[in-house]
Amino acid sequence: MGIPAGAGRLLGSGRTADVYALGDRDGHDGLGDGSGGAWVLRRYRDGYGDAPAEAAVMEYVRGHGYPVPRVRAAEARPRTDLVMERLYGPTVVEALAAGQLTAGEAGLTLARLLRDLHAIPARRSTDPAVRVLHLDLHPENVLLTPAGPMVIDWANTDEGPPGHDWSMSAVIVAQVVVDDDPRAPLAEEMLSALLADCPDPALLTGPDGGLGWATGQRAANPTMSPREVELLGEAGVLIRRLLD
Repeated sequence: MGIPAGAGRLLGSGRTADVYALGDRDGHDGLGDGSGGAWVLRRYRDGYGDAPAEAAVMEYVRGHGYPVPRVRAAEARPRTDLVMERLYGPTVVEALAAGQLTAGEAGLTLARLLRDLHAIPARRSTDPAVRVLHLDLHPENVLLTPAGPMVIDWANTDEGPPGHDWSMSAVIVAQVVVDDDPRAPLAEEMLSALLADCPDPALLTGPDGGLGWATGQRAANPTMSPREVELLGEAGVLIRRLLD
């Protein structure tokens, strides 16, 4: 699959997708519809992703004031292609490394973004206990832009109980804490702040909590390495200890 006309350099690659600049140095978007602005193309690899579904959720939460980039009409493109507003600013991880943000502030930022997301009614479900979920809200998926934190990478979005979202974010950070990683002390401080600002520990560890669900989802994720899967048990123990 070729890159669309106007696509520029590769800006970054993740586990499932590549992100390319669109347009030129003069700010023309290269898409031929006269809308202007700075845009990027995220192209999924290996049949992963559903760009139209992802775009629909992003536009829905954006309509409720949630901080996500604008998206273009994904249905006119291959299901692998999502064209969205280009954001400028470091990820939370990059801001931590540069000393622009403390680990505690990072954890509170994640917690606030989860709270704000779960204040939005579900898009499809009529069950008042169901909310829009991101299910991959971690420090590399939050950009600190001049307008404030913005949440990217909605590939895993779904609807369900908020505890699934809190648990998934906690497990992702906890895996760094329990690994042989130089970032572990910062990650533990971030995790502690995140969990301390959770509205109810039962969302994770109660009878209907999401911690078991989240670890199961991570274990079944084909992008996880064997080492990352091995860490899930220890990560769960750590989260339960911090919530006690």
